[in-house]
Amino acid sequence: MLIEIFNVLTNSLLSTIGSLGYFGIFVLMTIESSLIPFPSEVVLIPAGALISQGKMSFILVFIASLLGSLTGAFFNYFLALYIGRPAFEFFIDNYGKFLLLNKSKLKKTDAFFIKHGEITTFVGRLIPVIRQLISLPAGFTKMDIKKFALFTALGAGIWSFILIYIGILFGNNLELIKQNLNSLTYLLILISAIIIVVYLIIYKKRKLSSHK
Repeated sequence: MLIEIFNVLTNSLLSTIGSLGYFGIFVLMTIESSLIPFPSEVVLIPAGALISQGKMSFILVFIASLLGSLTGAFFNYFLALYIGRPAFEFFIDNYGKFLLLNKSKLKKTDAFFIKHGEITTFVGRLIPVIRQLISLPAGFTKMDIKKFALFTALGAGIWSFILIYIGILFGNNLELIKQNLNSLTYLLILISAIIIVVYLIIYKKRKLSSHK
């Protein structure tokens, strides 16, 4: 499915992102980071391609992406904070199918958040499915907003950098990206897994040292 979406949107995004400009990237990444299922790959990889062609600035694309991700994440956070879990579960029961949401996904995100604590707003941004929902348990539990902003920015920043850089590397050969999109997706998951493993090792060492 991702390949089909990429094929349909890549060419149009390459031609329209330039006209939409950095604000367009901001809006699309806001959507991607909220409850609407929209893959960031189809935004940032083409943007990276435009950077390699000298048509956009890496710094400005990165900032637009980061601000968009934060805006979408804050939307989820405040939504969860103010409407509460019961109202959100009612929404999922009645309208979740339109956004590809269900209670199972929410429970997985909750479990991940409870197990690893506030830092999951960073780690969760690197995990498919969870990355778009991790702001919800942060809002439900009234996580400190400064920590939420910091950890979300770190996770979203790493994710954005990786996708933009892929676009830069393959900027002159988007056909190669289309043919290997599944492999690139697995590579992203592998990179995320490595970051998570490093985090868990550091987390466990700190926990052990605190008990000594």
